[in-house]
Amino acid sequence: MRMSHLFGRTLRDAPSDAQLPSHQLSVRAGLVRQLAQGIYSFLPLGWRAIRKIEGIIRQEMDAVGGQELLMPLVHPAELWQRTGRYDAPAPGRNLLRFNDRWDHPMVLAMTHEEVAADLARTEISSYRQLPLMTYHFQVKFRDEPRARGGLVRVREFIMKDAYTYSASDEQLDEQYQAIYAAYLRIFQRCGLDVLPVRAATGAMGGSASHEFMVPNELGEDTLLLCPACGYAANAETATFTKGQAAEEPLAAMEQVATPGATTIEAVARYLGVPVNKTAKAVFLATPAGRVVFCVIRGDLEVSEAKVSALLGGEELGAATPEQLQRAGLVAGYASPVGVKEGAAGEAVLVIGDDSLLHAPNLVAGANRPGYHLVNVNYPRDYAVDQMSDIALAREGDPCPVCQQPLQLTRGIEVGHVFKLGTRYSDALGATYLDADGRPHPVIMGSYGIGLGRLLACIIEQHHDEHGIVWPTSVAPYQVYIASLARPGSEVEQAADALYERLCAAGFEVLYDDRNERAGVKFNDADLLGIPVRLTVSDRTAPQHTVECKLRWESERHLVPLDEVESVIGAAMNLQQPQA
Repeated sequence: MRMSHLFGRTLRDAPSDAQLPSHQLSVRAGLVRQLAQGIYSFLPLGWRAIRKIEGIIRQEMDAVGGQELLMPLVHPAELWQRTGRYDAPAPGRNLLRFNDRWDHPMVLAMTHEEVAADLARTEISSYRQLPLMTYHFQVKFRDEPRARGGLVRVREFIMKDAYTYSASDEQLDEQYQAIYAAYLRIFQRCGLDVLPVRAATGAMGGSASHEFMVPNELGEDTLLLCPACGYAANAETATFTKGQAAEEPLAAMEQVATPGATTIEAVARYLGVPVNKTAKAVFLATPAGRVVFCVIRGDLEVSEAKVSALLGGEELGAATPEQLQRAGLVAGYASPVGVKEGAAGEAVLVIGDDSLLHAPNLVAGANRPGYHLVNVNYPRDYAVDQMSDIALAREGDPCPVCQQPLQLTRGIEVGHVFKLGTRYSDALGATYLDADGRPHPVIMGSYGIGLGRLLACIIEQHHDEHGIVWPTSVAPYQVYIASLARPGSEVEQAADALYERLCAAGFEVLYDDRNERAGVKFNDADLLGIPVRLTVSDRTAPQHTVECKLRWESERHLVPLDEVESVIGAAMNLQQPQA
């Protein structure tokens, strides 16, 4: 491609709102152009990089038994209604809805679990067909309220998503692990360092999930890592060693006055006890308005993501004073004691953290202004609907594996894998017959990679102060020829001949034949980040050489013309240092 004919141009300045280097550089290098908030066009250079990424993903998905197909962007709303996601706050509120000309409610797909399950219903009938895996590359639309970071958080995006269909949990585990390993190979081949972490299943549902994170200080996700043993998890789902109090006899519960003490810290100071000898009350609410009363040891915090997972991925918010009043709970003095026995007003869902199992004689609210209860013990004095780990892990908490302090970092998610189970097949009637002719729901898994976000993360890890430094596997072009010739000169003819020769040899060449100064061309070469730069000039042409520079190196050297192909070939096989 001659740059004089290239659709798209480089820019001197980045958008004023661009904070991430990938956002700045993808716009300046002419990879993308914004059409609307969170909606981008990929220009030829950016699209070539996307297609390279797509090719790597396709190879790895095929290698683990994937079958490529294509599912529609537009879905009947009925499918989403049957799975309960159409009206659910997550993901329902981000669905773009419309009615077609026959007034049928439709949606623009933001994911394809519903269609994948519906296809399983029509195409799978016997256990002999399982396991199976399908995948596709498709444009999706999420009406994202916080589009930011260029390609990192957008509204319209290209996703590779895959779906597995299994007859047993063992088959699902095997498929899950195979795709997990394939994802690691994909990211490695793209030149990307990723960190797999345990993650919440969220609104997707299912029994387990992992995210593949790119560590980045501007990332939206908070991660907790253990440098000692390698434990890694999203902070929403990370576990840690909570410790337990020394055993002591259970004392009689009694009510004491605590005037003005409406916080855990104030109660602890007033009664002269450590905060880990208190029971904290945290109030959340479902979209339907039901109060969720979370009880946890006073020195810990509640993870809303863990609570949401217990409730099947339901989105939660803070309960309002009005909701607490209707439930008969006194803010600042609320107590789990008596809630399940009907002391509260409207039905309250009580969830306890497992830290309460080994915490005798705690201080809790009395559900009476100005009073608390001392020597409160579970399960003697109160009941819960569910007892589980709902605690939020924090930096410095002991690792659940080796007890060393956890470290906090931030990251950007580039891939996500889920064990969905039978949620979608149950809702949409996707079943298979076993060897005895009995029907069972198909067990599903879901696996996604956002191509645009992956492109952005590659740039995040591979850039310097001058521009992008593409890994050779995903660079839009392999070679950048900079011609420093006067129009019509013999040097120009030599540059033209080199361009045609390299193209004929099968190399991908971007030929800067523009009538620009050398400094402009070199700056653009660094900005675009093409791996090999060849310069043809008055100095090199008479010697039948070219000046060669690899983008990730500072040295330049002269290469005889008859050795150029071998030098480029060697450079394409180099694994430059990770950023």
